[in-house]
Amino acid sequence: MNQGLANSYESANESARNIQQSFVTASIAGQRIGILIAEVQDVLNKQKIHKIPLSPPAVVGALNLRGRIVTALDLRLCLNLAPCAAPESAMSIVVEYENELYSLLVDEIGDVETPPSHLYERPPATLGPAWRTVCSGVYRMDEALLLTLDIANLLEVTVDGAVSQ
Repeated sequence: MNQGLANSYESANESARNIQQSFVTASIAGQRIGILIAEVQDVLNKQKIHKIPLSPPAVVGALNLRGRIVTALDLRLCLNLAPCAAPESAMSIVVEYENELYSLLVDEIGDVETPPSHLYERPPATLGPAWRTVCSGVYRMDEALLLTLDIANLLEVTVDGAVSQ
């Protein structure tokens, strides 16, 4: 019975890998990342960010987006990297998770890309623990790896402060 479930799970994963998906790309500390376009609410230039007292380190503050409060997260800190030098000057990708908006500060915004599905692989074992926690997979592109982010995992570990060193 367990073997049947495992085969069913692998079959479902194989089917999911054969579907081409589009990603909003960005870079963080020189690494290209991708967020499913369906998860992206907005892409923002620099915004006024208001500090939130006693917030977790990765929460750099909050901003107002068309009347909604958006929690601004320094993606560098979420990944145990050096903090963003000037959060108020950073570009960000806004995502929604559990009916809340989050602004992910990134170093640079890229293009929307739809990599061929045959280039998809599971996250390699060589990724550091923070990256491995938030990475749903990689695309081995000619120019560089494109790490795809699992937004749910990213926000769960960031809100809980559970990303390990």
